[in-house]
Amino acid sequence: MSRFTLPRDIYYGEHALEELKNLQGKKAMIVLGGGSMRRFGFLDKVISYLEEAGMQIQLFENVEPDPSVETVMKGAEAMRAFEPDWIVSIGGGSPIDAAKAMWAFYEHPETTFEDLITPFNFPKLRTKAKFCAIPSTSGTATEVTAFSVITDYEKGIKYPLADFEITPDIAIVDPALAETMPKHLVAYTGMDALTHAIEAYVSTLHTVFTDPLAIKAIQIVNTDLLKSYDGDMDCRAQMHYGQCLAGMAFSNALLGIVHSMAHKTGAVFSTGHITHGLANAMYLPYVIRYNSQNAEAAERYAQIAGAIGITGTQEECISGLCARIREMNDYMGIPKTLQEFGVREGEFKEKLSAIAEAAVSDACTGSNPRSIDPATMEKLFTCIYYGKEVDF
Repeated sequence: MSRFTLPRDIYYGEHALEELKNLQGKKAMIVLGGGSMRRFGFLDKVISYLEEAGMQIQLFENVEPDPSVETVMKGAEAMRAFEPDWIVSIGGGSPIDAAKAMWAFYEHPETTFEDLITPFNFPKLRTKAKFCAIPSTSGTATEVTAFSVITDYEKGIKYPLADFEITPDIAIVDPALAETMPKHLVAYTGMDALTHAIEAYVSTLHTVFTDPLAIKAIQIVNTDLLKSYDGDMDCRAQMHYGQCLAGMAFSNALLGIVHSMAHKTGAVFSTGHITHGLANAMYLPYVIRYNSQNAEAAERYAQIAGAIGITGTQEECISGLCARIREMNDYMGIPKTLQEFGVREGEFKEKLSAIAEAAVSDACTGSNPRSIDPATMEKLFTCIYYGKEVDF
């Protein structure tokens, strides 16, 4: 038996934010990031709508990019003091991911972070609060997923938390919020959405329910991302919906080693943080080449290529798909290799073994269509560092 889980309600389109007026409750904790939602006036709207619904409001602000274990614990403590019956998170993937983890510790103070690292091991939620997610970026799709990514900066590792308990009750996908994204964020989040959809389509856990969502998301990204990057707001709206479709797909089909690798390299190099979407965009063509040695995966990559108008033999379709991804990356200034990104060769070699080991043990590796061991992962990372052909 399989399972397919989405939020109870998804409100989308122009003025979707107004649905907050209809939430029923007494107290709402609003979790948000560094200030863009306040600057652009969206926070004021959220507060106004929730107050119109008769709620008392408290804010938890300044969730950092790639939220930390420490931030999650502080937020949970604030929730326990305020006792909200709604948690409303607005912004990019970081505040929403953080709020999901806070929710678990708010409802179950005895739970440890180590308990939650095990996939699908969360305690029962919704005993104290429900959750509403409002994304401002078009990539993570955390508003419709069973996932949260939290970073342990002491260990330099991102942990993907996974459980259908943290799938939000309500998602509000209002394209007005996405209009405020700077170009680099459009690029990184858009390629994150593409990676979600492609990995979901070739995942060992893909289903008849997830496949159409993944393919439609891929088609939207192919058609609209570069125009969105150049400022076309109609395409920006389509990307906001497309990334949500990708999220519905991967939340149920899971992901693969592009994400395993991105999780374990984002915070590990001293030359600077590798933004998650940028890492996914850089790694994706190499992983497609690696996975294509698996016959079923090769066939499904060829199907993806066909869905965006690439024709020819299976090999020509796979090559064309990789070329299209690199074309988009080049257009948006995304580097081809870790060396080009700026990671120093000595540090890369020093940390390679540990990174490879951690990536293989990542929760996303299990649903990758081709198995991999640490030694092979080292070879794959080496290809990505130097820009070598993946032929193994």
